[in-house]
Amino acid sequence: MKKITLLLFVLSTLLFSFEMNYDKNTTGLVRHLKIYEYPAWVSVIDLNNGERIYFSSPKGMFEFYFRPGKWPEYNIKSESDFKDIYVTDYATSKPVKAKGAFFVYGSDVTSPAGDDLVPFDSYKNAEKFSKEHNGKRIFGFREVNRGLINWLNDSL
Repeated sequence: MKKITLLLFVLSTLLFSFEMNYDKNTTGLVRHLKIYEYPAWVSVIDLNNGERIYFSSPKGMFEFYFRPGKWPEYNIKSESDFKDIYVTDYATSKPVKAKGAFFVYGSDVTSPAGDDLVPFDSYKNAEKFSKEHNGKRIFGFREVNRGLINWLNDSL
């Protein structure tokens, strides 16, 4: 029984693991920063057409998510054009699905894009970080809105 459980765990890890796969030439879309220089902040949007878009921080990813028409070359017509969205968990440096992540707002930690949302895979980790770094609030993906992203950009 232990062997079967271990085999299932290994298979599920292989099937559901995600690699961001960037190199020294990969540039973030919004701020045009080299992604490899800031691995703790990398975010990715995979489109249904097979394209992958990199961002130097969650804030940049949300900027694109809320206003994809600003980049017409990607031909985004609706949210259904987005296949998957990933952010880098600040505690583990591993990619996690953004729609299940928690984002700390207002902390004393900044990204290469300035004031940003610090992502975590669990509310517990986000809460711990928030207490240690003077976070103001924790948001789920659906709670983040364009106004908040505009606010963060105005604070640069």
